[in-house]
Amino acid sequence: MIDFGTAKTRVDFLKDTIRYHNERYYRFDAPEISDAEYDRLMVELIQLEHQYPSLLTPDSPTQRVGAKPLEKFASVRHLTPMLSLGNAFSDEEIVQFDERIKRAIHFTGDIRYIVEPKLDGLAVNLIYEDGVLKQGATRGDGETGEDVTLNIKTIRSLPLRLKHAADQPLPDLIEIRGEVCIDVEGFKKLNLRRVEDGEPPFANPRNAAAGSLRQLDSKITAKRPLIIYMYAIGQAGGLSLSSQKQALQQLSDWGFPVNPQVEEAHNISDCIDYYHRLMEGRENLAYEIDGIVIKVDSFELQNQLGFVSRSPRWAIACKFPARQETTLIEDIIVQVGRTGVLTPVAILKPISVGGVMVSRATLHNLNEIRKKDILIGDTVVVQRAGDVIPEVVRVLNEQRTGVEIPFQMPSRCPECGSEVVQLEDEAAHRCIGLACPAQIKERIKHFACRAGMDIEGLGDKLVSQLVDKKLIHDPADLYFLKKSDFIDLDRLADKSADNLITALEKSKTTTLDKLIFALGIRHVGEHVSRILAGEFKSLDNIAQAKEDELLRIRDIGPEVARSITRFFQEPQNMLVLDKLKSAGIHFKTTATVASTSISGKSFVFTGTLQSLAREEAKRLVLSRGGLVHSSISPKTDYVVAGEAAGSKLEKAIKHNLNILSEEQFLKMISS
Repeated sequence: MIDFGTAKTRVDFLKDTIRYHNERYYRFDAPEISDAEYDRLMVELIQLEHQYPSLLTPDSPTQRVGAKPLEKFASVRHLTPMLSLGNAFSDEEIVQFDERIKRAIHFTGDIRYIVEPKLDGLAVNLIYEDGVLKQGATRGDGETGEDVTLNIKTIRSLPLRLKHAADQPLPDLIEIRGEVCIDVEGFKKLNLRRVEDGEPPFANPRNAAAGSLRQLDSKITAKRPLIIYMYAIGQAGGLSLSSQKQALQQLSDWGFPVNPQVEEAHNISDCIDYYHRLMEGRENLAYEIDGIVIKVDSFELQNQLGFVSRSPRWAIACKFPARQETTLIEDIIVQVGRTGVLTPVAILKPISVGGVMVSRATLHNLNEIRKKDILIGDTVVVQRAGDVIPEVVRVLNEQRTGVEIPFQMPSRCPECGSEVVQLEDEAAHRCIGLACPAQIKERIKHFACRAGMDIEGLGDKLVSQLVDKKLIHDPADLYFLKKSDFIDLDRLADKSADNLITALEKSKTTTLDKLIFALGIRHVGEHVSRILAGEFKSLDNIAQAKEDELLRIRDIGPEVARSITRFFQEPQNMLVLDKLKSAGIHFKTTATVASTSISGKSFVFTGTLQSLAREEAKRLVLSRGGLVHSSISPKTDYVVAGEAAGSKLEKAIKHNLNILSEEQFLKMISS
């Protein structure tokens, strides 16, 4: 047995050597040693770490093999939000994107862009502290994801410790964005193994990647052929970069895999050329893509352009035309949603579309069926819209035989037998049965979902059982269930029942925006829920709001306002709210904002702040009861102007709004 000092020296050498060969093999596909030689190095390192446990570090190559299985994933809040992208589907829409940017910054020349493949995988967010990987999380809803650190560590091409030059110290903390996927060859081998082991094959590489990364047992993940490409830097204290091109080069210098297909585009014509080149050559790539991403290269211009809703104005995803196949409509059935809408669904002769087996496609409503002249028995062209959602494109009339049957919307609900009606101002047909079990089930599923009350363990099958056994009739009934109610259900163990009771109790403490979303008000999604919570501060205030009052709020139009007031005018809905109150649900927002100096005040940020990141500044405002908007209006109370402030500052001056420097802003929020 060697002494500690000698062991430490040897361990450091082995770690560096294995990291080097990992990079040669997994990043550059250029191995320099045989597998047997590599294995000998790894075995020696494992043995020395076993002899001297203090030499085992989180960034050791031995930590890629997996760890003890988790019971569940913890939630992780990203330091800066992972925003979604707007979409373009044609050359014309790509040109329009360029024109919008030029108008926004009052520029007439060519904009320099970075173009890259849009990988069909799973977005992740990584945190490195002092150059060492500390956390990996899924994108989730853009603000909060799942902690998949143990699984992320198993990806061989991902550095556990960053490389850096002596003259360029690493940031103390840095946030890195990437996309996890499985290449085509790896996917084929994975499915072949699963079939040989008697397991069902994955439908497509994206599902395989997502399922692999979300394994509670990281040892399983370690056996999956996951790859990763990094594409952006989030929060990075002290790092000075001026462009996306520089950021990608920095990522590469740190040892991250960066997609080799990334290119610099000198104008929008170059972007369109790139779009067509990748579309034509997508079948020759090693991985699945469903389009390209175009980003303004300059960070200064990105800051000027800012964001709209939850999407940056300076980037867009350009989707390829959907892949199409021909198949047969064997039948058309009807599904009942949580709002009572009857949706016709085509039952298709199973067909593989873009690598996914498709057997169903929504037909939306009766008007759509008539418009496309769809009959049961028709041969049709099917595509996956955005390479995701199956839809019937058109009927091949020339292949009709005369035995095809027209579809008739049922006059009675297939779930409860109640009358089906079509309102004058709607294309949809609706079941008017108040006790329709299909509606009840869907409403409760929505109520319990992660973006709503987040009731862990309350899955679709369990909800169906509870409704079918008439244990619950509305979402509020969930909170009056007893352990014995769950025990009586099929195949539910004692511990599972305890966990559900605990989850229900935990969900009683929530935020107002999540509660609003959980109620399932028509046209009220997560974004509008946050707006309502910020404006009204309590559910009672929203219930009392008039349509004209709602219409004065940004992002709320006539249809949304009408839907909100109708919801709270319905006596049955108010009874459910009363039941929720009696169950002990916390209706108020958790933030204590009444005593702050900026409560209810709206802020807009423009330019670059020096002492803190833009998202951190926003959080400071929100935590003190203020509101943050992306655009200026006459109702804006304060405009915070950092360096290189652009058109927003000009607009603020024009409208004589209150303009704060960064120093003034910091002084205001600290008072």
